[in-house]
Amino acid sequence: MYVLITTLVHFTILGLVIVRIMLRPHREPASRVAWLAVVAAIPFLGVLAYLLLGEVNIGRRLSQRNRRAIETIDRRLTESDSSVRRSMPTIPERYEPLFQVGRSVSQFDPVGGNRAELLHDSNTSIDRLIEDIDSAQKEVCVLFYIWLTDRNGERVADSLVRSAKRGVICRAMVDGLGSRGMIGSSCWSRMRDAGVRLGVALPIGNLLYRAVTGRIDLRNHRKIAVIDRRITYGGSQNCADPEFRVKPRFAPWVDVMIRWEGPIALQNLAIFAIDWMTYTNESLSDETLPTNVAAEGDVVAQVIATGPTRRSSAMPEVFESLMYQARRELVITTPYYIPNESLQDALCSAAYRGVATTLILPAKNDSWVVGGASRSYYLDLLEAGVHLYEYVGGLLHAKTLTVDGEMGLVGSANIDRRSFDLNFENNILFYSAELTDAIRTRQQEFISRSRRVERDEVIAWPIRRRLWNNTLAILGPIL
Repeated sequence: MYVLITTLVHFTILGLVIVRIMLRPHREPASRVAWLAVVAAIPFLGVLAYLLLGEVNIGRRLSQRNRRAIETIDRRLTESDSSVRRSMPTIPERYEPLFQVGRSVSQFDPVGGNRAELLHDSNTSIDRLIEDIDSAQKEVCVLFYIWLTDRNGERVADSLVRSAKRGVICRAMVDGLGSRGMIGSSCWSRMRDAGVRLGVALPIGNLLYRAVTGRIDLRNHRKIAVIDRRITYGGSQNCADPEFRVKPRFAPWVDVMIRWEGPIALQNLAIFAIDWMTYTNESLSDETLPTNVAAEGDVVAQVIATGPTRRSSAMPEVFESLMYQARRELVITTPYYIPNESLQDALCSAAYRGVATTLILPAKNDSWVVGGASRSYYLDLLEAGVHLYEYVGGLLHAKTLTVDGEMGLVGSANIDRRSFDLNFENNILFYSAELTDAIRTRQQEFISRSRRVERDEVIAWPIRRRLWNNTLAILGPIL
């Protein structure tokens, strides 16, 4: 009798979970099939895995606060929309649809009048950020996925302490998992004691409670800094030394960071404000009302922020639109490459239609799962004509994309399922031949430090290696 009851309970729960998987909105067929296989093949544990990791949900309370914050900021943007549109920059007609895709995600129009500086390396980025914080007159807002208590992490914290003590409003937010060491450190306490306003995005808290109220591995992967509403930073770099002491054997971390001046700073500030209002009790709605910011240059730019509470599939749509737009050249760097089917097809399609298509990945990945899964896509890419390189000078962590020497995308999002579906990301799309040339030159430096992967080499991989890579790739939809 006990066995019968247990069996009935198991199959009842299994049936309910299967129905949930089939009815869950915004899920690719491959993801549904993968989860169906897991829950059916692994009794009890498969169901538990789905309950913990299968739902893209930050929790009801946080979802409500995030929705209110987005509505508030979007309403402010709408109220100022007419004045923004009167100053819309001139963009070639062929590129207008790309910015329209971006606008459909975060409701930001492209803005002109920006100056952009591609920073030389990670230490230079931190140096410039500290200079700007020390020069701030009114307000500093920073958000990092990973903020370590190493040399650079301490230096940024000290600069915030100095600014807070002289009366500048300083806000600092970190991800609850990526910066867990910082949150419990004396450095964190020192900032709080100095008057820096602190916030934690997606806090871990009680693991059992978090598992019940929302998916525990959703993360805020953004890297944002805004100083006095006219200077902002965007790119792939966390607040840490390039030696990245939590994973030193993969060092140095090689990143790309851009320092911006101009109206684009207000868009990054709006994204920061939404996150801040979601996880703290302080409302920034009045303070984030867009105001006129003096034009500093001639770069057209647009912030594209994605995440589980935004439109499903937004980030891959942005990547794919850029790939299909390319006519002459497409160059991409990303540390993690686990695409969905449509994005893999878009990249191969670029090469098939004669676009000089280059993809640069790290030779040694800090995630062996991602590294193996990425290589399962190599043969299709190479047979399509994609030039494939593996960077050997450290862990290439830069997330860059350039199109035809005129447009580019730089930010925090990787080309993988986690960035597409689970992480809160922040990228900047731009139109500028000068800035694109600077990024393209940096990409060429990466190529010069890379090893080219050839088709014959991949074909010669032993069966066990191909089997292993393909097995890992099957897990892509549920990672």
